[in-house]
Amino acid sequence: MFIVQSYPLAVALCIVTMLCWGSWANTQKLASREWRFQLFYWDYAVGVLLLALILGQTLGSHGQYGRPLAADLHQADSRWVASAFLGGVIFNLSNILLVAAIDIAGMAVAFPVGVGLALVLGVLTTYLSTHEGNPPMLAAGVGCVALAIVLDALAYRKLSTGGGGASAKGIILSVAAGALMGLFYKYVAQAMGRIEAHGSGLVLEAGKLSPYTAVVVFSAGVLLSNFVWNSAIMIRPFTGEPVPFLDYFRKGTLRLHAVGVLGGMIWSTGMSLNIIASTRAGAALSYGLGQGATLVGALWGVFVWKEFKGAPKGTNGLLVAMFLFYVVGLGLLILSKS
Repeated sequence: MFIVQSYPLAVALCIVTMLCWGSWANTQKLASREWRFQLFYWDYAVGVLLLALILGQTLGSHGQYGRPLAADLHQADSRWVASAFLGGVIFNLSNILLVAAIDIAGMAVAFPVGVGLALVLGVLTTYLSTHEGNPPMLAAGVGCVALAIVLDALAYRKLSTGGGGASAKGIILSVAAGALMGLFYKYVAQAMGRIEAHGSGLVLEAGKLSPYTAVVVFSAGVLLSNFVWNSAIMIRPFTGEPVPFLDYFRKGTLRLHAVGVLGGMIWSTGMSLNIIASTRAGAALSYGLGQGATLVGALWGVFVWKEFKGAPKGTNGLLVAMFLFYVVGLGLLILSKS
């Protein structure tokens, strides 16, 4: 399998993750013009697993190191398979809440609040699990991100009091999504085996999963749990009328289905590269830097979808400060491992 051995390459892959995780929601924005987000999300979940399987059977199964996908899954201890699967179940619930928040409040609010909170919690819980990285710099980095979350919430408050924006329900869903999303990564990270030097080569720890297999099992947890989480949201949506299951077939065009699958594949590309990079950069840094997607998502929401258009005086200053603290926080996260 392909293994990242260069720290600069690992950071570069985490930056690609940031772009993927911050951009996939544009596919939801496009699809939601024609059908409900719950229907979009079925295709999204399929796309997540599809991309993971493609990478698992290619980069994850060929090369001089590691084990092929099927062999790796066969030798793995069931508790580590269950850990990666649980990560997918937890993530899927959090992501459905995030998608609902985007539908209500927009990307410029849901991403900084929800994914930003996930970044803070995820870096802390992952560090406590792996003890990788420089603690003071990690703390300073997540502190800057936490401040950026507060600034975005203040900007949203100005927008809301100015007569625009979404209801408080969007903020509540964003916070709930972030609280759950900050927990899933550690279950995937702890299921992965250490990659250690052995003679002139590298050896993958027995009994645990390779990065590629861990992502496949995680993605299976996403898709299978969708029958519980997404079905519940279709029957009892946060806003509007219940969504009939038959609408997936009656209203879904080839283009709409393709947009949903593309969204899932974009997110899964980010997840796969992030997990691969974590073997060199460390899980806490990889997750924290990847969740810099908050910055990317906010940029899309502010400058492309114009979600703060018509905001009252002073809002732009808060948004600029938010972006600044995100950049500083991400920089500190990078330095925490170098």
